Amino acid sequence: MLPEMTSPPAASSPAPDDAEVIAASLSDSECFAAIFDRHVEVIHHYIARRVGTDAADDIVAETFLAAFRRRSVYDVSRSDARPWLYGIATTLVARHRRSEVRYLRALSRTGVDPLPESLADGVVNRLITHDQKRRLAGALATLGQGDRDALLLVVWGELTYEETARALDIPLGTVRSRLNRARRKLRAQLGRNDPTKETHDG
Repeated sequence: MLPEMTSPPAASSPAPDDAEVIAASLSDSECFAAIFDRHVEVIHHYIARRVGTDAADDIVAETFLAAFRRRSVYDVSRSDARPWLYGIATTLVARHRRSEVRYLRALSRTGVDPLPESLADGVVNRLITHDQKRRLAGALATLGQGDRDALLLVVWGELTYEETARALDIPLGTVRSRLNRARRKLRAQLGRNDPTKETHDG
């Protein structure tokens, strides 16, 4: 008697990328929830670092609502939606510019960061003392909005220069000039220690 033949298990298909999910959401809006699930944590962390936790929840909700409403114009040649989402978030943060500067100045005075992870973690973990955190926050508050946007998308959003240009809808050369200007200003205030030196170059 021949042994019973069994079919090999079907290979699991890879998860659709962001562009595929967004395209699918045009006919089935519930698909867009996957974009929220994939990216809400990093977007929330980026926004909270800029304006504090009190304002972050509302801005995150606005970011994903705006993205949902604009999904029909998303460039589906871009498989990663992060730069697009960061761009929307950054535009919304700009509407809270005074709140952002007020938050940074308060942090520079008190050194108390209300976020679960301190300002000294991750890419800025070289600034480990109370005084250094205060000085960094104060220096960030003095930057122009455009320079701060470009710098923090690279440093906190961990975007490349090209992704930052896409997020802000500006030329790559403008990103480079804004970053150079921002870093010069920070170095002038913080000394030789450059907490914003990224691990990747654009």
